[in-house]
Amino acid sequence: KKEAHSLTFSISQFLTMESNPWFRKRGRERDERGGGADEGGERAARHEGAVLAARFNSDGNYCLSCGKDRTIRLWNPHRGIHIKTYKSHGREVRDVHVTQDNSKLISCGGDRQIFYWDVSTGRVIRKFRGHDSEVNAVKFNEYASVVVSAGYDRSVRAWDCRSQSTEPIQSYKLDCCLTNTDAHVTGGSEDGYIFFWDLVDATVVSRFRAHASVVTSVSYHPKDNCMITASVDGSIRVWKT
Repeated sequence: KKEAHSLTFSISQFLTMESNPWFRKRGRERDERGGGADEGGERAARHEGAVLAARFNSDGNYCLSCGKDRTIRLWNPHRGIHIKTYKSHGREVRDVHVTQDNSKLISCGGDRQIFYWDVSTGRVIRKFRGHDSEVNAVKFNEYASVVVSAGYDRSVRAWDCRSQSTEPIQSYKLDCCLTNTDAHVTGGSEDGYIFFWDLVDATVVSRFRAHASVVTSVSYHPKDNCMITASVDGSIRVWKT
């Protein structure tokens, strides 16, 4: 039986560590183009509306979530602490991913744009444009030099983070995830269930009810045997696998 706890966080403590890029000094810094980040606090803690994605960082110590309220939120999931909120998107934020060194993050959403952020300052470094419809998924490559995005325009596009260009370097016409063992495909459903399919013959191996509404995101911890899921019901949950 799967074990879970809902990560509907409220603030019990706000941490600042100048040596860690996940944190910055107190105060508020706004990007001259309108983007920025708010530090943790009671009013900022909970998403207003559906959570559309939740992702661990590379070492599994922190996670990021995004949703219908047009924000990205940084959490310590092990202590239930909200750390920071990032705001700049004009519509819902559908996905978010962070670099291996935790210094940059990428996000996408209903405004058809990909936002490239500095994690520490909350500044939007660049906005990539090119999709003809909502952008549903984004991910860095291993070296954080390229970002790949997928949209409802049935295209996958690659973007160069090292260049000053905002145009894609490649476009491909065309989100489930593999388990850590690569033996099964894991995905959510509209009725709140998580399904596990055999990678070879595509049969349903098992399923369980994870949320009260549509499951919008499934992602595995990079090291431990657990996964994190998000739902339209506004909850984020961690499951032992």
